[in-house]
Parts: sequence; structure tokens; C-alpha cells
Amino acid sequence: MRSAPLSPQSREDALEAMAGETLDILVIGGGVVGGGSALDAATRGLSVGLVEARDLASGTSSRSSKLMHGGLRYLEMLDFRLVAEALKERGLSLQRLAPHLVREVPFLYPLQHRGWERLYAGAGVGLYDAMSRASGYGHGVPLHRHLTRRGARRIAPSLRKDALVGALQYYDAQVDDARHTMFLSRTAAAYGAHVATRARVTSLVKEGGRVVGAEVHDLESGRTITVRARQVVNATGVWTDETQAFAGERGQFHVRSSKGVHLVVPRDRIRSETGLILRTEKSVLFVIPWGRHWIIGTTDTDWSLSKDHPAASRSDIDYLLDHVNKVLVEPLTHADVEGVFAGLRPLLHGEDAATSKLSREHAVGNAVPGLVVVAGGKYTTYRIMAKDVIDHAVSGLVGQLERRVPPCATEHVPLLGAEGFDAISHQRHLLARSSGLHEERITHLLGRYGSLIDEVLALVAADPDLGLPLDGAPDYLRAEVVYAASHEGARHLDDVLTRRTRISFEQFDRGTAAAPMVAELMGRVLSWDDAQRANEVEHYVKRVEAERESQTMPDDETADAARMGAPDVVPVSVRTGAR
Repeated sequence: MRSAPLSPQSREDALEAMAGETLDILVIGGGVVGGGSALDAATRGLSVGLVEARDLASGTSSRSSKLMHGGLRYLEMLDFRLVAEALKERGLSLQRLAPHLVREVPFLYPLQHRGWERLYAGAGVGLYDAMSRASGYGHGVPLHRHLTRRGARRIAPSLRKDALVGALQYYDAQVDDARHTMFLSRTAAAYGAHVATRARVTSLVKEGGRVVGAEVHDLESGRTITVRARQVVNATGVWTDETQAFAGERGQFHVRSSKGVHLVVPRDRIRSETGLILRTEKSVLFVIPWGRHWIIGTTDTDWSLSKDHPAASRSDIDYLLDHVNKVLVEPLTHADVEGVFAGLRPLLHGEDAATSKLSREHAVGNAVPGLVVVAGGKYTTYRIMAKDVIDHAVSGLVGQLERRVPPCATEHVPLLGAEGFDAISHQRHLLARSSGLHEERITHLLGRYGSLIDEVLALVAADPDLGLPLDGAPDYLRAEVVYAASHEGARHLDDVLTRRTRISFEQFDRGTAAAPMVAELMGRVLSWDDAQRANEVEHYVKRVEAERESQTMPDDETADAARMGAPDVVPVSVRTGAR
């Protein structure tokens, strides 16, 4: 499959193409389901456009627990179908679709009761493994094992002796959600989809009671275009109800937002060779290995405030620290927290007051003719959601197309960077020698770009300075910033620091030290002048300050007010009215 860059020029070309033709499918929303839907439709031979109001994965899809898993707690709820479906999708991503982005991760489950709990939990994890193998895609994932207390503390010395009587260890998978979502849209573009970020739908176009397109406002230039389409897909997650409202009709179902907060701490703060999964009074708490860090989460509380920038409060952070400290020899403090991120889960509205009990399954329906809505679901099953919504849209194309539309093909469509990944991984020592980079650096790049690593290394070969570490964030190369702007659709500083890399939560300063260099490197690709570079850095620093302030507030309302003190960045040319 040929590589297709999400470059500044490709964005302009996409907007021009969408304004000049009637698409078969217009997808609204650049999250994991929107990107998956665009890829599904494009690989069926349909003409496709995807528009996203901000950046790819700027909502829920960059703020998950970064796991691709079946969901042990859903097994306990006896939701066998959801677990089986998710385990198959986990295996597909590990083995075929995205082996460069998805990898196995071990978890330790401490047992607190002798006898019955080992039998109960062991039976559940054993069934989990069996369902994984039965999916046909679980044979590469190690099976669970039983451990004594001594054996558990040997691989996780930070666990308090009185926190467990024994343990189980099992395996799941993790993913860099923001990069995976970006690769979905980029792969869709490689198959012919028109992809444009910073393109906000302001209204839906209706003719005779049918939705036939959308008015799209280009936030970069200030212009508005009309995009006509035979079917419009609403894949906007927690914004589903707002997008449905553009049609002037009440939707068939509604989405409720649940806030999930995660903390990031340095790897040396918890001595363990494995992740942890802990029971809480409401759900479960994960301690997830993430490079030189741990991700600790998550909370699960109702949220009705700003959906653009959900804020973590002091009480959220205290909740997570209190629960993880119950099992740690050396308790974590607020001073140990490098980063915090909060996201919103789109849950199908239920009757139960506790969001952890609302449905994680998805639904597809027609709000009005021509508009298909997909909502709910979980990250792992994005491909199934995309298949279902495009199947529904295709049924609405009957009589509008002269050809038969083939069924979903994405089970057999690897993402860009997946093809040849194993082979090129075996050559990492050769890549290190030819590029002059350390082999560990090559391993890092392979886990972010897969077989597209050659495109990044070509930048280093052309300008050796790009092979140097980034000031203020030495885990990343300068070339990665340039590549993010030239090939991965990054338009603003926040896009790179928060989603193309994860500097915003991996550094104690949240990326403020790296911001000036990142702005300078991005500016080379995006033709920023000094004023725009300064504007980008200023807005990013204000965002960090607002987030830090919100995290000292006692509750959601005060945290939200503090976070909203920092507006989104606006290009200088648009802000001043220049063209």
C-alpha cells in the first residue's frame, strides 16, 4: 500500500475536492470511529470525505486508558458477546492490522481473600483466555498464571505485603490511541478518502426533509464550503446530540458523558515488571506501564460541563492516589504526578444513575433520511462500529448508485506502517548503523511509525540536526516534529505536544520547555511567521497554566471554570482578519 501524507497541501486538496463533487459518504468526526468509518467506506470503493472540527483524536480518542482489551469487568457482568467481540478485535490489531502500534502488556491482579477468590478470579481469567483463543487471533498472547504472594512481590516489589495473599497475572494489549486514530485517517486517505481537520460542521444541508450534505467552516482560513453527500455519518462521540440537532429532529438515542481521569508518574516511583489491576468500590483501577512512565486510572463520573476540555479536579487526583496507595509500599504524592489527562466516554443513555453501569455497546440509526448516527461503544471495537454504520449508510445508497457496494473489507486491511513491520524490526541494528542513531532510538521509532520509519529517517539523512533529541523532551527526535507537520496532519503546537507525541503528560513541565523548539520546527513546514510561532507558544503555555489551576480546584464546576480560561489557538491571520 502506498503511503499518503496528511500534508498541508493534501488538506487544501481535500477541501477543494469535497466542495467540488457529491460524495457517497461524508463522515463528521475525526476520532477512532470516524477514522475507522472513512477507512471502511473508502475500501469498499466509495467516495469519502472526513471532516474534523479540531485535530484527529482531539476528543475521547486521545484520552483513553490506552488499552485494547476485552474488558474483564464486562465478563463479570456476563456480557459475553461484547467480550468475545473485543477479544477478536484485540487479536486482529496485534497480529494483522496494527502490530506496530498495539502490543501485549501484562497485568497483575492481587488476591485479597484465600481460597474462594482464587477460584472465582481464576475461572474468570481462564475463560477470558479461552475466549481469546476461540476468536482465532489469540494464540500470540500468553496465558494467565497463578502466583503466590512471594512470587507476586518478586515481580512487583512495590506491593505491600498485607495488600495481597496471592495473585493472578494475565495479558491484554495497549495502544497509543492518538497515533492509532491518526493512522486510521491517514490509511483512509491512502485509499482515496478526503481528510480535513480544523473543518467544523456548522449546519446540515437538507432538501425535501433529507440530509444531503453539510456546511463546513475552515477554521484555518475563515472560509465556508458546502459539502454535498448521498449519506452523512455522524461519528462525533460525546457531541452526538449536538450534531444530531443540526438536522432539526430529535435523535433515536442520546449519549451521556462519563469523565475518566488518568495520572502519569515516572516509572521509578513504582517498582514493578508488570501492570496492575485493582478493584475499587465502583469499578477497577489500572496501573499501566507506558515507556518510562506509569498511567494510573481511571475515574468514572458523570460530566455535563465543557466537552471540548474536560477538567480534572483535585478530588479526582486524590481519588486515584488514595486508591493506588492502598497497595503500595511507598505511597505516591501530588509531587510525583508528571501529567494528568481527562477524557469523556460516550455512553448510550441508560436509566441507572451510575455511569459505570451504562452501556458500552454501540447503536446505529437514522436520525433523519440521509443522516446515519453511530454512538456508544468502546475503543477496542471501533472497527465493528465503523462496519455497522457504513453497512447502514450503504443500505441508504440503494437506488443512488449504479454499482453494487461490496461488504466490509477492513478485517484484512492493515494500517499504514503495518506491512513489513516484522521484517524491518529484525533489521533495527542495520537501521541504527546506517542512520547513526542508537538501536534503542530505532526501537522507539518502529513503535511509532512501523515500516514508515524510512520516511522519518530520510528527514534525518537530509538534515542531520533533525536526528538530535528535542530540547525539553529528549525521548523524541526533532525529525518527529517535522514529520508530524508534513505527514501526519498536525496544524498547531498542541497537536504535536499532546497527540503526535505525548510530551504534554510525559514531562513534569507538561511540555512548556519543548514548546519554542517545536513551534520553530513546525513553522518550517507550515510557513509560520514569528507572530504565529509566538502565538502558538503563548496559547500552549496558557493551556498548561489553566490545566494546572483546574487540578487544584475542589470540584468539577470550579475545575471547568479554571480550564476554560485558556481559549483554543486561532491562526494570527484569522484573528486579525488578514487573508
